[in-house]
Amino acid sequence: MMFQVIIVLMWCAASDEQDYPFRNTSLSWEDRVSDLIDRLTLDEMVLQMARGGARKNAPAPPIERLGIKPYSWNTECLRGDAEAPGWATSFPQALGLAASFNLALMYRVANATGTEVRAKNNYFTSVGDYSDHTGLSCFSPVVNIMRHPLWGRNQETYGEDPFLSGQLSTAFVKGLQGDHPRYIKANSGCKHFDVHGGPENIPESRFSFDAKVTDRDWRMTFLPQFQACVSAGTYSLMCSYNRINGVPSCANKKLLTDILHTEWGFKGYVVSDEGAIEFIMTRHNYTTSFLETAIASVNAGVNLELSINLPDNVFMKISEAVAKGNITKEMVKNRVRPLFYTRMRLGEFDPPEMNPYRALGMDVVQSDEHRNLSLQAAIQSFVLLKNLQQTLPISRKYITGKTVAVIGPFADNPKVLFGDYAPVPDPQFVYTPRKGLKTLPVKVLFAAGCTEPTCKNYSPTEIKEAVQSADIIIVCLGTGTDIETEGRDRMDIALPGHQDELLRDAVSSASGRPVIVLLFNAGPIDVNWAKSNNDVHAIIECFFPAQTTGLAIARILLNEDGAVPAGRLPATWPSHLDQVPPMENYSMEGRTYRYYGNKVPLYPFGYGLSYTTFIYSQLTLSTTNIPICGNLTVSVQVQNSGKQDGDEVIQLYLRWGQASVTMPQWQLVGFTRATITAGQIKKLEFKVTYDQRAIWTDQWMLEPGAFSLFAGGQQPFQQTSTGSNVLQADFLVSGTARRLIDCKN
Repeated sequence: MMFQVIIVLMWCAASDEQDYPFRNTSLSWEDRVSDLIDRLTLDEMVLQMARGGARKNAPAPPIERLGIKPYSWNTECLRGDAEAPGWATSFPQALGLAASFNLALMYRVANATGTEVRAKNNYFTSVGDYSDHTGLSCFSPVVNIMRHPLWGRNQETYGEDPFLSGQLSTAFVKGLQGDHPRYIKANSGCKHFDVHGGPENIPESRFSFDAKVTDRDWRMTFLPQFQACVSAGTYSLMCSYNRINGVPSCANKKLLTDILHTEWGFKGYVVSDEGAIEFIMTRHNYTTSFLETAIASVNAGVNLELSINLPDNVFMKISEAVAKGNITKEMVKNRVRPLFYTRMRLGEFDPPEMNPYRALGMDVVQSDEHRNLSLQAAIQSFVLLKNLQQTLPISRKYITGKTVAVIGPFADNPKVLFGDYAPVPDPQFVYTPRKGLKTLPVKVLFAAGCTEPTCKNYSPTEIKEAVQSADIIIVCLGTGTDIETEGRDRMDIALPGHQDELLRDAVSSASGRPVIVLLFNAGPIDVNWAKSNNDVHAIIECFFPAQTTGLAIARILLNEDGAVPAGRLPATWPSHLDQVPPMENYSMEGRTYRYYGNKVPLYPFGYGLSYTTFIYSQLTLSTTNIPICGNLTVSVQVQNSGKQDGDEVIQLYLRWGQASVTMPQWQLVGFTRATITAGQIKKLEFKVTYDQRAIWTDQWMLEPGAFSLFAGGQQPFQQTSTGSNVLQADFLVSGTARRLIDCKN
């Protein structure tokens, strides 16, 4: 009898839930959200806004009278399900993914990430776990500009170019959220909005830094990739720690309302970086109380506070602000609205059987497909910086039976190969360089020289002994999160500690035998000596390749399974630090390839060698004279003139001939990664739209005049060259200057 009563009560509860219009799947999303919001009390809405997640500040609490469950907003998905309990596939660090210049790859990595995030969330919610990092709302991707080589978080970005970052973030957002017409798999959150690219801690703290930026640099460098995120359909943005020209980002109405909502039409939610709301008062001294801080940030456009472990955090003062008339209740409803809209689109209030993502099980986590994708991504991320006398690739026939010494602090230390915000895979799937080389028919000798990247304690004897006994030497050097990470800027661009001495000892002991240097880092490293020394035969930039590092290295060294390097540097490597303005100076003058001037970098943006060669021909424009609002179709032919099949990254740059304001020396406006077999000629097409010619005066303008386009496997006019040619085609834009918005109407 008791069991029958329980069944009846459960049926009644389920019936009550279905009776609410916000659970009625035949209604529009807007009507459903409106119904839900109208049922909430002010205190309930405040708690939803105040519980953005971390420890005591999470999760967003249940609303039991409506059958609404808790929700965790605090999830990291930079390149896999990071920081969530349990294993997950770890894809290469974001900067390495950017080096692939491959939008399809980025989409696939993000989609696989979304799949694992959703599958694990299905499990977590089934057991009532709503703790940190168990949810579906991702604080990813990071689309800040890599504007200084010493910034600790360079590794999380997509490099220094706004167009490249915008294209890659678009692919990530769409991949993570999935392609279902009704539901999103997980929701993206582009960060850190805005003008945020260092310092972390040198020379001052990110928590109190004031980024002073001109309107033109703001509009042309720091905003475009975030607008691309919005256009791609991101559900969230995260406001950053810093001030922008004196106003904290999370209290910045110009940024969060005027630009984000009014200009760009953003309909999603803004979440604060962790602690950024309280720092408005405690670090920036912009306000004098939590009440004043709540008023400033909510009215500016923040929907959700992510606090540092404070149960009585800033947004708990919203009710008081409403009572005093400083925030309207309607404003609170508007701020809560996108939070519940997001949860609806994730499928929370629909029957589970309607949402195919609810059926994903833990078997998809670390699946063969995802592990193979991680390997493919690592291979495509590698950038070949030097290849003297075609040292690479090494044939399997030649290497069989040889002795290979793999040395250095990155040779067999798994923890230094991942970078920050890395998912944790099952250890059986982690391959260090040493472990990967053991899959080849060679004898592998190992010597770390120093056990950690800081390399404070160095043992030259073990390095020399290993090198002198080897036929081929693989030197594994770099930085790692002990050197550069969130909260930790680098002091310089030198190899850390005794690593430079280690390299020189290895080269000296090798006596002319092949020395191949593998670099594991994000920010550029001073390898001038290795670049110019003929006894260093090859250099490969690996970034932080994560779990498949060793397997990817083994394949790329031997060019097996189509592993021909084609990655390109997503940021300029300066020859020395004097080429770069101070980090706290936010003027773009003198930094990134766009404003680098006549300085000669060590390695330029877009640079990367191949095992084969390419020839460009027949750069053709659809017209050489276009109206002010006209678009161009551009085509170019690329021939693989070498003996190896391979990928080529075709890059298209635009140069303004006579702009009325300072513009980049040229700007990337198109790129694609194409597989071209030996001897094959492939024709590639690009579209250059009128908005890519726009300049910022005090508004977006289009101007007539002369323009040039450059097509090749690199930037034009580079001293450090890939060896392939770069073509130029000129065109004229006729008419009179016109506002960009007028071309769109």
